[in-house]
Amino acid sequence: MTASKDVLAKTRGQSTYHAILAAIRDGIYRPGDPLREEEVATRLGVSRTPVREALGRLQEKGLLEAASGRGVAVSILSMQQIFELYAMREELEGVVARFAARHATDAEIANLERINEKFAAATDDPKLAANWNRQFHARLYDAARNRYLRQAVEDLQETIALLPDTTFIQKGRTSTATDEHVLILEALRKRDPEAAERAAIQHIKTALEVRLLITKIEE
Repeated sequence: MTASKDVLAKTRGQSTYHAILAAIRDGIYRPGDPLREEEVATRLGVSRTPVREALGRLQEKGLLEAASGRGVAVSILSMQQIFELYAMREELEGVVARFAARHATDAEIANLERINEKFAAATDDPKLAANWNRQFHARLYDAARNRYLRQAVEDLQETIALLPDTTFIQKGRTSTATDEHVLILEALRKRDPEAAERAAIQHIKTALEVRLLITKIEE
């Protein structure tokens, strides 16, 4: 019975962690916003215990930081951190694409193409476009067939959640990103790891350019 309770508590803690992370990614909690146990627990419909555990884990990962008083707030990334984040993203996404070019099945590539079509159709809905984009990259991680690489990129994706707004709010970005995905897919179809890596790296470089542009606009 105790073991079952422990498993249930762990599952509840993990789901709460991911729910808070999703709320940060969706802009419900924005950089600098305070997070209080009672308010978060009420919003998610859970007790304060899993919320306390989740907030502690998020703080350990640097996604939350100590706020005035005894609370925590969503971390604010500095410009230097943004550059460092995208530098790592370039490297990791490049390796993902290279591995995927070697290991992806035809069915996986076809599924990636279908996802990219749905992504392309979300031109007027930045949030929907961001969701399809995350699915595209998640399935690319699957195709890479490397659990350690996947864990590394997923950890990085958690930090990316701290970036305010999606780059798809920039007019035309969904369209250009669709074309960039196509270049990656073409390399996967040709089983060309080097071309896939180059296309993925360029994709992230362009994403950084757009990120810096919308950051300046917001400032």
